[in-house]
Amino acid sequence: MVRDQSQLEELERARLAAYAMMSSDTRGRHHEERECGARLCFQKDKDRIVHCKAFRRLDEKTQVFPAFFGDHYRTRLTHTIEVAQISRDVCRRLGLNEDLAEAIALAHDLGHPPFGHSGEEALDEVLGEFGLRFEHNEQSQRVVEKLEKLYPEFDGLNLSFEVLEGLQKHQTIWDRSGEEVGEMHLEGQVVNLADEIAYTNHDMDDGLRSGILKEEDLEECRLWSEAVDVVRGRYGELEDDDVRRSRIISKVIAFMIGDICANFEESESEIRFGEEMIEKVRELRKVLFEKFYLSKEVKGKLEEGKTMIKQLFKYYMGNPEAVPEKYRRENCLEVGAKDYIAGMTDQFLRKEIEKIG
Repeated sequence: MVRDQSQLEELERARLAAYAMMSSDTRGRHHEERECGARLCFQKDKDRIVHCKAFRRLDEKTQVFPAFFGDHYRTRLTHTIEVAQISRDVCRRLGLNEDLAEAIALAHDLGHPPFGHSGEEALDEVLGEFGLRFEHNEQSQRVVEKLEKLYPEFDGLNLSFEVLEGLQKHQTIWDRSGEEVGEMHLEGQVVNLADEIAYTNHDMDDGLRSGILKEEDLEECRLWSEAVDVVRGRYGELEDDDVRRSRIISKVIAFMIGDICANFEESESEIRFGEEMIEKVRELRKVLFEKFYLSKEVKGKLEEGKTMIKQLFKYYMGNPEAVPEKYRRENCLEVGAKDYIAGMTDQFLRKEIEKIG
């Protein structure tokens, strides 16, 4: 049986909880479109994001380790996929709209520059000289609303207002503190915490895999030690480092997701960690910052990237013709250079530096 859009929407309403964001309740898009009848609106958003060039470039952008550091470390793309997977898992348990959450998750880092958060700092610093700032969440919105050009009728991807709202109000500890983001639909709240769950755990995994972070560094962290106890009780002492690390981190993720679900069951109005879980996560983050993110191995490589971004931006300011015309057409030079650099992969940035000598 082939279902049309109205039937798909009816099935969705029957499947999701009353507090979920229904596709049939969307506020629409900036540019009105004729519905194709084959997909729900948030499915369409998800497909558009996956097929855009900015999404493909995430594969060669730094998460923590630069892309050339090793084959098995996370990139910005694998991070994005893990955020989307966790978002779907939580939404499925809570009866929320998985497609909406996944679309937000897939788009949330499209505006991230090369070389991770050091790249973000570099662009923010050079733009500060012009009275501007750089924030990757804002740049992600700019990518989907302006920079991607896949349609003759409009700039951007013309995503639904609900996905744009999720991007506008996306916020984690890496983002500017103290900024009021306002209320957001539950699916967007899920993505905020899924992002935190993903990067906390995969950065822990990558740190341990690299040898920079040691298991003994984490022994005083309650989440880690509780997960170790569960894994040891089930499997005994696992000698294979990869297997042991995988099982422990999987359990940490399960603890964090379980806490979200338990807290939501009490209120059905807010997606959050409980106070005890907040403290446990804070313990892990403290160790990650002190032993991993600020280590000379990680910081040195990222500082190198930061220097290259500043060097390239300065070059573009003195050589406007080096910035592709499409970035200069409707913007001042500093904004065009920012858009161009933010869209680069780590490797492309290196090649641009080699070109200018």
